[in-house]
Amino acid sequence: MATIDRQATTLALAHALSAAERGLAVIPLSRTKLPALRSPHRDDQDPAGQPCHGACGRFGHGVYDASIDPARIREMFAAAPWATGYGIACGLSPYHLIGIDLDTKCGTDSSAALRELALRHLFTIPETVVVLTPSGGRHLWLTGPADIVVPNSAGRLAPGIDIRGAGGYLVGPGSRTEHGVYGTAPGTAHLAPAPCPPALLRLLLPPPRPTHHTHTPTSAGRHGQGLVQFVLGAHEGQRNTRLFWAACRAYENGIGPALVAPLVEAALNTGLTEREARATIASAARMTGHRP
Repeated sequence: MATIDRQATTLALAHALSAAERGLAVIPLSRTKLPALRSPHRDDQDPAGQPCHGACGRFGHGVYDASIDPARIREMFAAAPWATGYGIACGLSPYHLIGIDLDTKCGTDSSAALRELALRHLFTIPETVVVLTPSGGRHLWLTGPADIVVPNSAGRLAPGIDIRGAGGYLVGPGSRTEHGVYGTAPGTAHLAPAPCPPALLRLLLPPPRPTHHTHTPTSAGRHGQGLVQFVLGAHEGQRNTRLFWAACRAYENGIGPALVAPLVEAALNTGLTEREARATIASAARMTGHRP
């Protein structure tokens, strides 16, 4: 049975409530940095059943339990008196938080890798909240657009750089773990999470999959064909993200205006409305320095 450290739990709850006041949805974490409440479905026997994301009304769904409601947060911590930390859900309103996790494991210099990416892709990391980890790493807090889903990834951007996006969480400052306490870097605690630079945001989105379709938009050529097929391959939950990524690539390659109509048509086929599709394409145009 987990050892209960009431002082650590009390402090974690206080920090979690403070984060919730800022609009950050939280869940209790154990000393291992994992959600403190176990799944109520762990003994379910149906392997083909759809995963429950909290519709059952019970706690134990990880980041899907995240809340800014003080009463609900207190209930979660009361149900997990062994919790010594809290997690902050990424991808949720109002911040749509994106976490850049700069790790120090295996001797990698993740900070240098991020600086190299910034130089290569011409972006600057803005002043933002920075959380220091017990192992010497850093978490950079950035915000993303409301209509874009940034996925979680580990090492895809560069060795030692993990991304916490939709469905993920960041260990909140003030949390105590097996290896020490997380805390904000000096001079950053008062800051609000800064917007993610557009060039970095594009790197965080998934690349298009290879396509073998032969239909080509007459005004955009083969590259336009691939972008349209990428949008057509979107499933629910990734439609806006794929459309935004494809539109960014189109504008960067000078075929944005010619590809607007084919992209809108493709988005309509995936289930988006014309208004949603055009708004996402316009957002991509602005982020790449073009007029929609």
